[in-house]
Amino acid sequence: MRITVHLDSFDRIDPSAYAIVWLDKATGKWSREGHAGVALPAWGYFDVANGDTRLNDAADGHPLCVLEGLDFSKDAGPFEGEEGAANWCANAHAAPAAGRWHVQWIDETESVPEYGLFADDHV
Repeated sequence: MRITVHLDSFDRIDPSAYAIVWLDKATGKWSREGHAGVALPAWGYFDVANGDTRLNDAADGHPLCVLEGLDFSKDAGPFEGEEGAANWCANAHAAPAAGRWHVQWIDETESVPEYGLFADDHV
């Protein structure tokens, strides 16, 4: 299952800041599909804890953003249109910036993406 999530409303960072990320449930990885106004690496790992999904930096595992209520461990969900609070915490020296997330699209097929390699994949 692959899920496209839109992150936005990080007004404290930049009023027009947004990011679109693709989460691959099978691999536990995310990739950046588009962004502006936020410094987001090209990809990383994600984990679920206490019903929240954390997007982590691939280099050091530091949480970049916490998607409150986006829980992959539930039997039902996520679903298209689901939404919740997002806390941008990429800057370890500043308080998290509040924003929003919403699920744009869910792909439940097992297709292989055209450019699906991550930096740690072995060819």
